[in-house]
Amino acid sequence: MKRNNQLNELLVAGVEKDLRFIDGIIREKGREILKDFGITPPQFIALQWLNEEGDMTIGDLSTKMFLAFSTTTDLIDRMEKNCLVSRVRDPQDRRVVQVHLLEEGRRIINEVISRRQNYLSNLISTFEVNEVTELQRLLSKLHKEMKTESSGN
Repeated sequence: MKRNNQLNELLVAGVEKDLRFIDGIIREKGREILKDFGITPPQFIALQWLNEEGDMTIGDLSTKMFLAFSTTTDLIDRMEKNCLVSRVRDPQDRRVVQVHLLEEGRRIINEVISRRQNYLSNLISTFEVNEVTELQRLLSKLHKEMKTESSGN
């Protein structure tokens, strides 16, 4: 029994290490891609949140990005100057200002994601279709477990 626990610990350690290294490489490649668009990684993350969730307040965006309100405000200011987002007053409550993703912001998201997918496609081009299918299935399963655990369900 002890041997199985040791093997399991080694396997888990290997999985964690590989995931950490993969994450680091993907982040670095992402930074390289973002340089072509003149935006920072936090700006891209903000664009992704707006693309996924729709319009939201700076406070909501701050919470999702784990940033201070003032930091997010500065981020939005720069993105607004670059015509990536706009501030829109809520018609129901004029005191509330929503951040809205503009077409240029959406275009950048689509282009960056397309380049990242091309990068990954080139890397896994030597894999068999069933290997890619299994990799995707297992990553989705892990993601689902992580979401379930983080939501407390």
